[in-house]
Amino acid sequence: MDIYIMRMKREYNVELIVGSPAVSYKEAITSRAEFNYLHKKQSGGSGQFARVIGYIEPLDEETLKKGIDFEFDNQVIGTNIPPEFIPSCEKGARAAATKGVLAGHPLTGLRCVITDGQAHIVDSNDLAFQLAMRYAIRQGVLAAKPQILEPVMSLEVSAPSEFQGVIIGGLNKRNGVIVSTDLNDDGSQVTIKGEVSLAGMFGYSTDLRSSTQGKGEFSMEYKEHLPVTRTAQEELIKKYATRDVDADDI
Repeated sequence: MDIYIMRMKREYNVELIVGSPAVSYKEAITSRAEFNYLHKKQSGGSGQFARVIGYIEPLDEETLKKGIDFEFDNQVIGTNIPPEFIPSCEKGARAAATKGVLAGHPLTGLRCVITDGQAHIVDSNDLAFQLAMRYAIRQGVLAAKPQILEPVMSLEVSAPSEFQGVIIGGLNKRNGVIVSTDLNDDGSQVTIKGEVSLAGMFGYSTDLRSSTQGKGEFSMEYKEHLPVTRTAQEELIKKYATRDVDADDI
């Protein structure tokens, strides 16, 4: 990437804005929480009115294994929320799940159950119930002990066995977990398998080449999302709090 960037600048006089690759963080709740949110707005003429009541909870493992990341369950009995506004509630809930409350990353593994609500014969409309549901989800997430998840990679490093200690030391500095170390038949090559966060892998290619005299190679693939450390979570939250506010945050 560095070579291509230099060539684009030198040969094509292209001004580039370069930054670190983005890590696909996610957010998840760890407990059940109830919500009861009233959205009411009156500014002349017809207003907005919608109340939604229900709860959110983490999806169970079996559902997650099926590839389902979000679930909306309508358990409203009667017409306290008119049936035509139930799709509006689901749309608002799904919109809220695209941006978590801790650091703005998508919510994952969330089940939203709506059990009751309230409507106004004049002021209730599609937008009112969408907004009510969005704010209700935020309210519930804050009470459901949310946490930030990061992608963890399965890593495999191959190099001459003389560099085994150096490689393991380097992975330990990146908070990696060593799963196994295997030598080939004559003991000249070692293959080290481990797990490490994607955020901890930036710059590893350069470090591996320099520490193995250019003889080390590695490959990695996504394994799963797991909670970040408390320190990392605090840093991500702090960074999000000092960002420029956009329209979705208002």
